[in-house]
Amino acid sequence: MIVLFLIFTATFRPAQPTVGDLIAIDFQKAVVLDSSKAFEIVSQQGSHVVIRTFEPKPIALSGVSGGVRFRNLVVPVRSVLAPTDKLEPAPLRPPAGIPMPRAPLIAIGAAAAVAAASWILVLLLARLRSAGHRSPEIFIEPAERFRATVASLRADQSLPGRWASLADATRLYLSTLSPHLGVELTTSQLLPRVEAQHVAAIGRILRQGDLEKFSPWGAPPGDFDAIAARALELIPVVSAGEEQAA
Repeated sequence: MIVLFLIFTATFRPAQPTVGDLIAIDFQKAVVLDSSKAFEIVSQQGSHVVIRTFEPKPIALSGVSGGVRFRNLVVPVRSVLAPTDKLEPAPLRPPAGIPMPRAPLIAIGAAAAVAAASWILVLLLARLRSAGHRSPEIFIEPAERFRATVASLRADQSLPGRWASLADATRLYLSTLSPHLGVELTTSQLLPRVEAQHVAAIGRILRQGDLEKFSPWGAPPGDFDAIAARALELIPVVSAGEEQAA
């Protein structure tokens, strides 16, 4: 703390004020400072005054204290810069890079692994459950299936498309007798491959089915029950089509 001696004594703080510091000055008696462009009066109450300046040079105070006017009460103010400072801005430095945290990546990877394992477990359980509840397949002999189909078509005379259904069932049954009697064959391709004694019956069935499927007028009337009965004669017969094809 520095004591200023002129006509009277005053003290100020801080002891070595710098530019921008709040400088508290205490007089022995009430004081009123004169305003000045060299400093700013922050507060003034009784014998206590607070001033501030932004110029790095001593400031001279004047005013009235205890009814006595005073002048040139000097308060030293120094700069915050070093004496050799060239007042050039410091070079800009790029911001330091922040390393990528590894904890979130590890957490995400762990969550993905858990999710994948959960889905795999769900799929395995679903397959095991479906396999456990799968009903055993019942094998039906082609001849029995053909006989049952023909019987149901004969029993229900109101069933639409009976000729086409009978033709399809006949083609399917013939395909089980020999690989040369495939269902992909047309009627004209299939008939030369069957035994001669069944050509007439099979030809009538297939042509009626073709007309019912593809003709705009449908199949002509015929004795469906009699022709379906003749279709059943194919059951004990093994086609000789394979020999003819050879």
